[in-house]
Amino acid sequence: MTRSHRFALSTPRVTAVAAVLALSAGVAMAQAGNYPITPKQRSTAQQVAEDGVALSELSPSAPDSYTVKTGDTLWDISKLFLTSPWRWPELWGMNLDQIRNPHLIYPGQVLFLDKSSGRGRLRVGEPVGGGSGRLSPRVRATDVNNGIPAVNLAQIEPFLNEAVIFDTEELNKAPRIVSAQENRVLLTRGDLAYTRGDLKGLTNFRVFREPVPLKDPTTQEILGYEGVFLGTVELSRRGDSPGASVAQKGDIIPDTVTVLSTRQEMKTGDRLAPMPTREFVNHVPRAPQGEMNGQIVAVYGEALLAGQNQIVSLNRGARNGLEPGHVLALWRDGKRIIDKTDPKSPTIKLPDERHGLLYVFRVFNRMSYALILSVNDPVASGDRFTAP
Repeated sequence: MTRSHRFALSTPRVTAVAAVLALSAGVAMAQAGNYPITPKQRSTAQQVAEDGVALSELSPSAPDSYTVKTGDTLWDISKLFLTSPWRWPELWGMNLDQIRNPHLIYPGQVLFLDKSSGRGRLRVGEPVGGGSGRLSPRVRATDVNNGIPAVNLAQIEPFLNEAVIFDTEELNKAPRIVSAQENRVLLTRGDLAYTRGDLKGLTNFRVFREPVPLKDPTTQEILGYEGVFLGTVELSRRGDSPGASVAQKGDIIPDTVTVLSTRQEMKTGDRLAPMPTREFVNHVPRAPQGEMNGQIVAVYGEALLAGQNQIVSLNRGARNGLEPGHVLALWRDGKRIIDKTDPKSPTIKLPDERHGLLYVFRVFNRMSYALILSVNDPVASGDRFTAP
């Protein structure tokens, strides 16, 4: 199933948008996966649906209505209506089952800001006649994959296969390139390479260089190992296949792979890891439930400092409650200065200053990767983050 029906609301006194859109969410929800919802979480979501958000949380320039356009993201629309974009689910008044589903808003839909009850709620529909604000009934078949993304996925997708954190030194035990066609030192697209190790019956692999240990900035505990992504290869011939080679007794015949793509040139000693199943990453931006405190472990790649739209690794992961879609606040550490106004000239620490936002898009057990959505100052290892 790839198609579903979209319903607009039918009366000026509409109920929360979730009650109607739930009818169209089934396909996308199945795609997004099954998420356990606790009774406490469900109770909180129902309360939010009833209350909406305080008018003080609305942007001073929030429009009365907005027509969704191709290229919009949930984050863009959130900033249009709210002073705190990550509180978007509250404005919609959707329950926790649905706020994880990004396929509820489509280009061409009209969003109406309802402030009639003294609280802010966002409704979806089509204007009647001259745009009176009433919502008319409408049924339309819509491909659920046309829903607008949470953030600009073009900034994230290149990292879904590349940015990988291994929990142990498993990559050092993975199949490895032992030689190359015609004894070439460096391999590029189309070249043949010879590998040894258990391929476990698989045929497609990513190739990584020796993994780099990632340490907690405070405790120095090794949280994981980040492999340097080089490209992809495909199995061409197994070493034990008939006619693979004329082998003498005791000969070891390696498997043959073909280089499909390269980010960097490959060489002898590089390691193979299975190609993962494509992940569903279009999660709605939202704040973590409860407190969240942590630090930036490293900037992805070779840079020491990061700016907007760059990727950083975090020292918190699934075991700490982080999930894809969580938005986090970045903090700049307050400087230590000499108070020259005090005769004793004591050293004082200035308050930490909040200066940016992160969007978590990939989560491992003890670590995560996040996109820098906005930032005022360069981000470095050791910088602090909290729930927004």
